[in-house]
Amino acid sequence: MRVLGVDPGSYRTGYGVVECQQDYYLYITSGIIQGKGAIEERLREIYEDLCAVIREYSPQALALESPFVARNVKSALRLGQVQGVVLLAASSSALPSFQYSPMEVKVALTGYGRAPKEQVREMVRRLLGLKDELFLDASDALAVALCHIQHCRLT
Repeated sequence: MRVLGVDPGSYRTGYGVVECQQDYYLYITSGIIQGKGAIEERLREIYEDLCAVIREYSPQALALESPFVARNVKSALRLGQVQGVVLLAASSSALPSFQYSPMEVKVALTGYGRAPKEQVREMVRRLLGLKDELFLDASDALAVALCHIQHCRLT
């Protein structure tokens, strides 16, 4: 199973593709989509870049981290817009999408729902055998993909 994980953000959206082969995980790719300009331009860039990742890596599912809290109403609306664009990219590519809360992702990877982002990143690096540093947004996206794979194994 190959999964595209997405950590939505209006300025930096992380993505990561992981494949599960029997009993081990295979890192495929990860990165960030760093938007510039007005929100409309950033949303278009997120949509186009995610569609390109989907075309290039052919995931079988998209796992999205659902926003838990926002600093203010304006931030919450922007995150909702980004989340909508991510879901549109999945839908327009006929890709099933799944959403997980940050706590679900942290529990799946570390066993502790309040683990700091750095601890999640370290678990992602260990599970995928990565030596290089990862942007926190990319490691969060990979964590969401790993969470989905673990969820599928348990159901």
